[in-house]
Amino acid sequence: MKKHDVLKNYEEYILSTYTRTPVIFVKGKGMILTDIHGKKYLDFFPGWGVNNAGHCHPKVVNGVRDQVDKLIHIPNNFYHPNQAKLAKEIVRWSFSSKVFFCNSGAEAIEAAIKFSRAYGKGQRNEMITTVNSFHGRTMGALSATGQKKYQEGFTPLVHGFKTVPFNDLKAMEEAITDQTIAIMLELVQGEGGIHVADVNYIKRLRQICDEKNILLIFDEVQTGMGRTGEMFGFKNYGVEPDLMALAKALGGGLPIGALVVQKKISDTLKPGMHASTFGGSPLVCKAALGVFKAIDKYKMLKNTKGMGVYLKEQLNRIKEKFDCLTEVRGLGLMVGLQLNIEGKEIVQECLNRGLIINCTQGNVLRIMPALNVTKKQIDKAVYILSQAIKAVTGKIK
Repeated sequence: MKKHDVLKNYEEYILSTYTRTPVIFVKGKGMILTDIHGKKYLDFFPGWGVNNAGHCHPKVVNGVRDQVDKLIHIPNNFYHPNQAKLAKEIVRWSFSSKVFFCNSGAEAIEAAIKFSRAYGKGQRNEMITTVNSFHGRTMGALSATGQKKYQEGFTPLVHGFKTVPFNDLKAMEEAITDQTIAIMLELVQGEGGIHVADVNYIKRLRQICDEKNILLIFDEVQTGMGRTGEMFGFKNYGVEPDLMALAKALGGGLPIGALVVQKKISDTLKPGMHASTFGGSPLVCKAALGVFKAIDKYKMLKNTKGMGVYLKEQLNRIKEKFDCLTEVRGLGLMVGLQLNIEGKEIVQECLNRGLIINCTQGNVLRIMPALNVTKKQIDKAVYILSQAIKAVTGKIK
């Protein structure tokens, strides 16, 4: 199809639920995307945080290729080896737990909400989340999300959610009542602007939850699978959650979600209380196993730590050149560049020059390259970014 035909079909046949940029991509490999005209782009926001191992990593592709002509789908009232292997791998890298598989981050959060209410046994059903959090678009996940702009037009929301400021321990303690069954938060707020949870804050939340028999839930949909320099973000904090939600990068590009539950409470959900038709299919589990293999074999966690430091150093260097840049923050290769102007034009100018980044909260440039990114690629991306900022603002210090 020609570009015009693709755009016309989208306009005529697809619901306009996204603000789309008229670039049509037809191929991806590693850090590079290629559009319909053959132009190549350096992707520093691959798949909205999905492609942590880069586009079409051989370990993922080979796993899918090996599986696709054997067995694609089987219902969850039967067994298959790939789901067993993947659950074991998740547990090996996380904590003593059991896993529920679904298809997305929002579904993983919905499972966490239902699990929490089941754990409360009808006596406690209130969940506390944080301001500027983002937990998904389904009604339960949307109700848990701490951003009004996503909730507008969808009231009444699901009852039982309370929101307090992020990293504010006093506000959290004051919000807890005898109805509180769970506290849920992201260790790094992605859609919220790349704000990192304080270590002491997380440690104290763990203590409070232990004292009051409250579930501590970490939404690791973005921070999971090596993004922070550890396979799962909680390992940066020295505490374990009771529940952990995973998705995005877990499937290497295929749709998957998972709820990881401490083994000691895993019998809370009984057969028939929750389900997912396509959750943990043979095909997506084989892809996810390929992601684990890629991250481990190619030492991507070590690279993420080193390149995360290097990326922030280079961004801080250009911050000194432009008045519009005020702060660089993040953890591992999950980095935000705070602006005092709107970021939309800068993102577009970067795209025009062959660099893909993202803007969240209107004025935070979100930069999340694949975990195997190199210094050379970072240098190129930072150069393009600096030129784009100069082009948009028309000035340099």
